Amino acid sequence: MIIKYFTSITTVLLLTSTLGFGQKPALRLHYNKPAATWEETLPLGNGRLGMMPDGGVDNEKIVLNDITLWSGSPQDANNYDAYKKLPQIRELLLAGKNVEAQALIDKDFVCKGPGSGGRQWGCYQLLGDLNLKFDYQQAGGAEVKFTNYQRALSLDNAVANCSYEVNGVTYKREYFTSFGDDVDMIKLTADKPGQLNFSINISRPERSVTSTTGNTLQMQGRLDNGTDGNGMQYLASVKAKLTGGSLTTTANSLVVKNATEVVIYISAATDFRKPDFKQRIQHDLDAAMKKPYDLQKHLHISKYQKLFNRVNINLGATCENPETTDQELVSFHKEPNKNKDLPVLFFQFGRYLSISSTRVGLLPPNLQGLWANQIHTPWNGDYHLDVNVQMNHFPVEVANLSELNLPLVELVRGLVKNGERTAKAYYNADGWVAHVITNVWGFTEPGESASWGVTKAGSGWLCSNIWDHYAFTNDKAYLKSIYPILKGSAQFYSSILIKDPKTGYMVTAPSSSPENSFVMPDGSGQHASICMGATIDNQIMRELFTNVITASETLGVDAAFRNTLKLRLKQIPPAGVISKDGRIQEWLEDYKETDPQHRHISHLYGIYPASEITADGTPELAEAAKKTLNVRGDDGPSWSIAYKLLFWARLHDGNRAYKLFTEIMKPTLRTDINYGSGGGIYANLLSAGPPFQIDGNYGTTAGIAEMLIQSHEGYINLLPAIPDSWKATGEVKGLRARGNFTVDFKWEDGKVTSYKVKSTTPGKVKIKVNGVIKTVTAQKI
Repeated sequence: MIIKYFTSITTVLLLTSTLGFGQKPALRLHYNKPAATWEETLPLGNGRLGMMPDGGVDNEKIVLNDITLWSGSPQDANNYDAYKKLPQIRELLLAGKNVEAQALIDKDFVCKGPGSGGRQWGCYQLLGDLNLKFDYQQAGGAEVKFTNYQRALSLDNAVANCSYEVNGVTYKREYFTSFGDDVDMIKLTADKPGQLNFSINISRPERSVTSTTGNTLQMQGRLDNGTDGNGMQYLASVKAKLTGGSLTTTANSLVVKNATEVVIYISAATDFRKPDFKQRIQHDLDAAMKKPYDLQKHLHISKYQKLFNRVNINLGATCENPETTDQELVSFHKEPNKNKDLPVLFFQFGRYLSISSTRVGLLPPNLQGLWANQIHTPWNGDYHLDVNVQMNHFPVEVANLSELNLPLVELVRGLVKNGERTAKAYYNADGWVAHVITNVWGFTEPGESASWGVTKAGSGWLCSNIWDHYAFTNDKAYLKSIYPILKGSAQFYSSILIKDPKTGYMVTAPSSSPENSFVMPDGSGQHASICMGATIDNQIMRELFTNVITASETLGVDAAFRNTLKLRLKQIPPAGVISKDGRIQEWLEDYKETDPQHRHISHLYGIYPASEITADGTPELAEAAKKTLNVRGDDGPSWSIAYKLLFWARLHDGNRAYKLFTEIMKPTLRTDINYGSGGGIYANLLSAGPPFQIDGNYGTTAGIAEMLIQSHEGYINLLPAIPDSWKATGEVKGLRARGNFTVDFKWEDGKVTSYKVKSTTPGKVKIKVNGVIKTVTAQKI
């Protein structure tokens, strides 16, 4: 039922009805065969433990993860004499000798040692593989033939399952990583008594010892710390509870014979900040095994759904597609406008991945979230600070998962002390800085190559993410806790600025635009990456200084520093400079880029996540941004496609944003290291750089939200970038807006027909509905 609302000059009565949801899209990934590759397996996680089963019939391989399992160790790779070279580097840049400046940086202004290429840097690693080998007692060892195979993952309850028939017996497995007692659980059943016969083994490719003690299977070891070899310790314990049959052990396996039902429990941990990790493993195992399986499953689902059920989206669901998910991807790419369910599934899958890959008090998701199947993960599976870890957190606030921003906040808080040393060592500067990459050991130094490693946008960009949590919650206690982080970052940027004699602006020098390069304008044909005042630096400073000024005023502190930043905002370059060909310049000078289709589009940071460039507020810059994006093209690694989707959504072009969504949904099997075009999606809906890189999932989730709701311009904007294919009918419940608002709304023919704004602290809010901005009063939650 739609309840009409009436407005007067002084009063706005908001809808109080609950928006009715029609058919709910099936939030399920499903397949009719076992996974042939890891990129087809189903990701499960409870924020700490991860599990990816392949559903094999003869043999099942279940990849296990722990978010804290890292090799390497803390190191001080600062070059404490680097700052002495800074005047010479700047003189070369002022003289237009960028190539010579870059060579000097490579020699004396990068980190000491091998940096991220060294063993002490470390990497995120898989925990191990749980292997189940089944015996169907085939006569003469005949090939096992199975029928009626089904495999699925439910996003509604974070439970995976598979089922099949062999010799007239139906076998079922159910998997979840418990949000209750913090263990992995696998339940296996047969619909006829005594038909479960299999062995359980656990292993990893290196640095592990597997053994049995009593009826417990264990794997333990110690990773390489890059110095004396005695790095992080880990332990995984496996136990089984049987209905019928018998359980015996060998030296390195558990053996089940003639059982009707088996529940496998896996408890694992590392000594990362947990010296009592072995006792915790045993405690978790004991607690889990004391509870009935059905109770464990109920507790798991209940705790998971407290997060997941906050948001519902319906774009006009059909719920009629009989295709498996891998087949649906192929069909969608051919006819994307016919399927309204897949965008919803992918959006909710992104929320599912966020809930599954991080938890308050633990680590934020890395380049692969929580899930890795290698010892040496691509790009070390670490935290890249020039878009990637930030993109992992783009959706959490708007998608009503605000607390999942907090692990990143704590990671950033842990960088400050190291970042202060780095700021002094390289720039003799106040405050703190982090460059392009970091790890769980708090690395803040420049990377090992000037071409990418000296970009210092990382710390400022991280401050944007942690500011978002305040912007969406209005939590002043939180703002007070992060203010020293924000202030320290602003102090750094403010203290390193020098005057550019060509423009008169105060700029960063040396500077660079992440991972891109340009052709020197002197006719030499040489390429360089180092410059003065790259656009991303200017945009980040504008956003950061503005936020720190607001925080200072809100908290009533640091009036003098606040005034310094207000002056700096007048001295630094604007959010964008338009080049001769009508695009936004990537650098302060109008250099020619060496790769016009480069995957990074850092000079559009002012569009997203910042709000320096907007469709309505800065129309000339918005048009220049569109030209920039048209030259960049729509292809790239998945994260780059997702970023372009976000840009087009912020520019209010819903059809172009949706085209980018169809680009990212291209089915792919590629797993090679890719820096150019060719991103896509694997059969299990994880995004492909390739290889698997989870930021494409998170960036696309954020992009879908931005198509439906925006709140960065001082008001809530409903349907700012809705594509034609979504206009017919739809409804949203539970998306979040800045200012601590939760929004529900419904539309037909592209027009909002009803809406509701709620808040824990009711107050006035501006909202743009069908092109008209009005002021309404939020109702109390």
